[in-house]
Amino acid sequence: MKLSVIMPVYNRERHVGSALRSLLRQRDAADLDIIVIDDGSTDSSVAVVRSLIAEAPCIRLFQQQNAGVTRARNAGLRQLLPQTRLVSFLDSDDISPPGRFKADLACFDADPTLELTYSRMTLVDDIDDDTLEPTADSHSVTVRGIHLSPAIFVRRLVERIGSFDEDFHQAEDTDYLLRTFETGPKFTMPDTVALYYRRHPGNMTRQADVPFREFMRAVYKSMKRREADRSLHPVDGIFDFKELANWRFL
Repeated sequence: MKLSVIMPVYNRERHVGSALRSLLRQRDAADLDIIVIDDGSTDSSVAVVRSLIAEAPCIRLFQQQNAGVTRARNAGLRQLLPQTRLVSFLDSDDISPPGRFKADLACFDADPTLELTYSRMTLVDDIDDDTLEPTADSHSVTVRGIHLSPAIFVRRLVERIGSFDEDFHQAEDTDYLLRTFETGPKFTMPDTVALYYRRHPGNMTRQADVPFREFMRAVYKSMKRREADRSLHPVDGIFDFKELANWRFL
């Protein structure tokens, strides 16, 4: 099964190589197509990506003028190959743990009607970029978070949901996931740790007030959609809101 992984990049020269290597080490488990959308980086991010393309042609690089992460994600969706059956995402400062694809792709093999897997994520404050694992002294918590990377979507579900809402500059992933679950897809929630989410000073979610405001706007829009259309499904009980709120790094 062809699995396309979309990775937006903006000025991530320090981390993008590690993110890509964490995907490449899983090529034996998945027929990978890695779509890198460089969103107008001004550092050496593109050079890092090109150095890996030389040894891994499954990486495809596309460049655009800086337009923000939401438009970069949509640009990635437009580059899906005709043979792509499954779609996932990885941000350029995060890590895909070993065995992640082997574990979750087995769910699709077992059930051809499955449309979505939604696994767990570990939020961590320090990752070793050589081993691609959290350091021994790092602080971490594993939750069912609100993030695109723990999800693997069947192509037909992506086509049903449509593009990311470009009205969002942040929380576009929250909005997309809420819209996804509202449609009532056939999904399963494995206990696989599908993501090491790297917490660092450059995270967009560290910006004062903006992430919370955008998150609440996504939740509000979901509530209004479900009020207007009673055929939409509830999203309660899917995400670990309490654990996320109590983690001291958030």
